Formats: sequence, structure tokens, C-alpha cells
Amino acid sequence: MVKFFKYLLATFAGGIVAAFVLLIMLVGMFSAMAALGDKETKISENTILLLDLNGPIVDRVTEDPFADAMASVTGKPVPEGLNRLLKNIEKAKRDENISGIVLESGMVQAGYATIEEIRNALIDFKTSGKFIYSFSPIYTQKAYYLASVADKVYLNPSGMLELKGMYAERTFFKKTLEKIGVEMQVFKHGKFKSAVEPFLLDEMSEPARLQTEVYLHSMWDHLKSGIAEARGLTPEQVSNLADQMPMFRSGEMLLEAGLIDGLKYKDEVIGELKELIDVDEEDDLSAVKNSKYAKVYVSDGKGFVKDKIAVIYAEGDIDGTSTEGIKSDKLSKTIRKARRDSSIKAIVFRVNSPGGSALGSEIIWREVQLAQETKPVIVSMGNYAASGGYYISCVADKIVANPTTLTGSIGIFGMIPNAEELTKKVGLSFDGVKTNEFADMPSLTRPFRKEEKALLQAYIVKGYDTFIGRCADGRNTTKEAIDEIGQGRVWSGLNALDINLVDEIGGLNKALELAKEASALEEYRVVELPKAEDPVEQFVKELTGEARLFVGKSLLGDEYKYLLTLENLKNAYQIQARIPYHLEIK
Repeated sequence: MVKFFKYLLATFAGGIVAAFVLLIMLVGMFSAMAALGDKETKISENTILLLDLNGPIVDRVTEDPFADAMASVTGKPVPEGLNRLLKNIEKAKRDENISGIVLESGMVQAGYATIEEIRNALIDFKTSGKFIYSFSPIYTQKAYYLASVADKVYLNPSGMLELKGMYAERTFFKKTLEKIGVEMQVFKHGKFKSAVEPFLLDEMSEPARLQTEVYLHSMWDHLKSGIAEARGLTPEQVSNLADQMPMFRSGEMLLEAGLIDGLKYKDEVIGELKELIDVDEEDDLSAVKNSKYAKVYVSDGKGFVKDKIAVIYAEGDIDGTSTEGIKSDKLSKTIRKARRDSSIKAIVFRVNSPGGSALGSEIIWREVQLAQETKPVIVSMGNYAASGGYYISCVADKIVANPTTLTGSIGIFGMIPNAEELTKKVGLSFDGVKTNEFADMPSLTRPFRKEEKALLQAYIVKGYDTFIGRCADGRNTTKEAIDEIGQGRVWSGLNALDINLVDEIGGLNKALELAKEASALEEYRVVELPKAEDPVEQFVKELTGEARLFVGKSLLGDEYKYLLTLENLKNAYQIQARIPYHLEIK
């Protein structure tokens, strides 16, 4: 009885503490909301735009007054948006009060294609004659590729710089499934459709290895050339340096090799910046963060413009989970509204998706087709626009991809588990009565019968034929030509340009230029769709996600991502058009 009351008291005390913490969180969040508001920010002369990119970068971020408070509670950096970064860099180029940009991006968390777009915007910024400095204690390889365009790249004297080449890795589940008694029954079409391999094999097949080598080398060649051009080296020199693993070499070696401009502490970099913009040593530098600079108004000389180009964002798995990713019904509605809006003269469809539901892809494709018949539609591909991501892109007037975008993967597959052995292990058995031949199909507790396999495989082949037909119509070619480069094969953006899967190399800004030309607009303003979520709804969604992630990671650590893969597979529509699960490029 004493133990009972002790545990009851502990539970009661824990509840009070949890309620108190929640109250503090809510007060902090509403305080942040009140403090931020929509007030315009003013900056003085000789201000530096500080781009702190040591965190995740998503395609689109909206003003969220809860974000900073949420970050202070969870300890995680606030996600930054590519949309806001591109706007701010272009604005800073015109802003007389901005003297230059300082990058703090040593631990940037983004795909190479996202980094490419920021990098290109910084290269354009330099045409204004303003400076770009980069400083960090540590540079990851992605971060260094971004920083390499700076006028000065500085590293802490005890810091590290990663440059080692690229590595693509997949996780295989076959032996784990065998141990628990689950067989994955797979139906696919296309020898390169390797998304199913983690459930069937314990290593890459030769076709999967071949396609990975092709696009990985294409991406690495592009990175080498970019670094070489920015640092006055040759691609061969960059590759030789990568083979020496400079991360574990001395800072003097990095300096002599030309990878950096100096080994300095942060106070020394600040001192140099003060001299550069003629600020007294005793005075503080005037700097503005990216999130705050978004509220600075800088006239572009256009005034109010009625005509609009809509940028419609499609980011994440297609119909993959209940809370995240692309919802085919909602996205279709957004595209339909943009098509019917007479003030929207063109659509830039921003696709950053590895694919997902084949049915969801078809639903979105139909709305993109209808929109393209009404007004120009230009696709801008992000880090991924593969399989289902390419499906929803193929009908556009033009497709723009980054050099390091992963695209193609034209193919579909179906996976349904057979847990018969697992049920035997735990002592379960099943029996039932059916009225028709296929009334018990599909079943998760027995293998497919021969005639059932034939039905499913025929359905997959039919779906693939529809897929390559959509691509052939959109790209003005034949099914045979698409099949030749399809069959699930993944390509880099540069590869895809050579085989006519995309039309131009570039990012979101390039797509906007093409949309302007296609719609014969002299001036326009950009509207971003879908409309931003209500901040309170966004907060509840993020809080739920953070709580779930915290519990999962607390129990499983880094292995939690594998559980997410299986959960997404469980919740997803069985017929999929997507690239390999958890393809990690480092």
C-alpha cells in the first residue's frame, strides 16, 4: 500500500511538472508571437546580412511566430526556407544598406540541389560588388561547396574541413524480415526499379550499382568543377585533395592547398569585417539575420502589379503518411484554383519528391495537364523529382532541374508482406469462409497463389505502360524511347538533360524566368501556394511531430529512421512509384 501511494504521488507530481512545462512553453510561444508580429524591420547603413544556415533547409518556410520558441524548447535549429533565402539574397543585392553577406553554414542540412540554388544566388549577389565572407569551426563537404563561392573562406585554427568525395548508401532489411518471419511479396516492372531491393536482397544488384555509379559520378564531377572554379584550382587537384582526406590534416595544409583563405578565430574575422566597412574597433558590427531581414522592405521600383506567377510547392512523399508530404487531393485542389484564377498568368510547379503512391501521382498529373492546357506550366525540380515526382512533372511545358537533382526512376512496384511464419511463431492461426475466388485477396497471413500473382503483375505492367505513356506524351516522344531510359533507372539532372527528360539546368529563379517569357509578362509578382497554414495549427502539428520523434529516438536512437521506413510502407498505397527508400548520399 505504501508503494502504491508513493507511485501515485510520483505520478501526480510528474503531471504537475509536465503541466508547468507546457504552460511555460505556451507562454513563451505566445510571447514570441506577440513580439514578432508583422512589424516592418528597419536597418541602418553598413549592415551585414548574416546567413546562419547551420540547420535544415526546406523548399518553403512561412512566417511562424512559434518557431523560435519551439526551437528553444527542443534545442533544434529552426528550419530555414529556400524561398526566403533566395528572396533575401536578391533583395540584399539591391539594398544600399547591406554591405555584404557573412555565411555561417558549416553544418548545413540540405540536399545538394538546394545548396546549388543558394550558391548560384550568392554568385549572382557578387555581381553587385558587395563582399561575401564565410567562417565556421567545421565545414561539412556540403557546407564547403556552398562556402567556396565566398570572397574569403575562413576556418577556426583548430577546425576541420570535410572533402572526401561522395558516397551513396542503402539500408537492407531482408535478414531482419527473415528473422521475424516476414516475406515481402514484390511485383515490379523495370530492371532498375531498386526501391524493392532492400526487402529482397542484402546488397545492391548489378543494375542498381550501375545506375548509382553513373549519377553519383555525375554529381561529384559537378561539385569538383564548382569548387575548382571558385578556388582557382583544377577538378583534378580537387579530386587529389579529396583522396588525402583533408579533414584530418593540418590547417596549414588546407591553406597551402588553396581550399581556405585563412585560419582565424571569430573575433579576428569580426575585426577584419570592421576594417572592411570602416567601423571603429570599439563599435559593434550591425548585422541582421535572414528571418528578420525578410521583414525589411526594399522597393523594386515596380509598385503594385496585378499579374501573378504562382509557385506551387510539392514537397515530400506522395500520399505517404497521414501528417506529412504531398496529399494528392489537396495539391490537386491548389492546382485547380490556380488554373481558374485569371490573375495568375503562369505556374511554376516546384517538385521536391522521391515519389510515392502511383494513384496519387496520376491524380496530380491530371490537374497539371489541365493547367498546362490553360496557361504555361514550368516545373522546377529540387533535390528529388523521381518516379512519382517525375510522373507529376512530365506534362509541363518545360522542366528545369539542378545538376545534382535525382530524377527519372520511371517505373512502379507493389509490395505486400506475407507474415505466415511470424504468425506461426507466436501461435496464431486463421480460418475463414469466402463467397468468391478472390474474396480473401490480399492476405497478409499467407503467400499469394499463382493466379493472384499473375493478376498483380499484370496490373503493375499496365501501370508502367500508363506511366511511360504519360512521359512520352509530355516529352513529345514515343513509349519505346521512354522505356529505353526508364525501367526505374535514376538519373542526375545533368544526365537527364542529355536524354531529354529535362529541358534546362537551373533552379527556382530560372523557372520563374521561363514562366515570365512563356506568359509574355513585362512585370509580375509571385504568389506561393498552397496558402500558409494558420500558425496555431502549424504549432500543434509540429508539437505532435516533435513528441513522436522524441519518443521514437529515445527508444531506438538513430535506428528510428528504419522504423519510419517500415511504417511509411505499411501506411502507403500498395502500388508505388518512388526511388529507393533511405538513399543516403554523403
